[in-house]
Amino acid sequence: MDVNGSAAIISGGASGLGEATARELARHGATVVVADLNEERGKTVADELGGVFVRTDVADEDQVQAAVDAAVATGKPLRVVVNSAGIGWAERTVNREGNPHSAASYRKVIEVNLIGTFNLMRIGAAAIAKTEPVDGDGQRGVVINTASVAALEGQTGQLAYSASKGGIVGMTVPAARDLAAIGVRVNTICPGIIDTPIYGFNPNAEEFKAKLVAPVVFPKRMGQASEFAHLVRSLVENDYMNAEVVRFDGGIRFQPK
Repeated sequence: MDVNGSAAIISGGASGLGEATARELARHGATVVVADLNEERGKTVADELGGVFVRTDVADEDQVQAAVDAAVATGKPLRVVVNSAGIGWAERTVNREGNPHSAASYRKVIEVNLIGTFNLMRIGAAAIAKTEPVDGDGQRGVVINTASVAALEGQTGQLAYSASKGGIVGMTVPAARDLAAIGVRVNTICPGIIDTPIYGFNPNAEEFKAKLVAPVVFPKRMGQASEFAHLVRSLVENDYMNAEVVRFDGGIRFQPK
């Protein structure tokens, strides 16, 4: 699978892991569609890459359909779907005051992280199915979903987040089996601690990052968004990688807190 000359849609493509992935794929010849809620930043990234920006709430299937339609409208065959939009949340199942976890916040995290991934995967794959195969195997495209190591070893307060990311991990094998019929592979990446703007730029940010890095085995640092993007491209280009959940975390194993 060669991204050169194809279209790729990246949710969350205006910043962080999504932006790095959009830049990586564009650098190798893909026409990228940046699907994000951040209009100002999203347009800037898309313009820099010669791509298209579509304001997209991934929890809204109509907006996801519009973003996929924009990818098809580029005139390039849609081959790559990357799900990297998501939100974080910290709330205990029962807090120190004895109150139960909010159902509204739990539902919101599930809608964005899990339903949002489901939306772009299914709607994007349906569009890929209408393209011609690229090889003798009948391959048409690839879906890369972004989960988290929290899906496997969630920390205190990560109930909603871990559930949403665990759902993404759980979709990997059945989605790959479903989409085999149309020549689409599905892989999921579980990032660990990655240095993105989510950790902020305040004076205490570096001290906070140092604490996060402590359990990392090697190399003793946070991962880089560019390294994540490289992994995405590797999974796209390696035709025998399918139905896999790949940890990308420097060997970290999360502690309870």
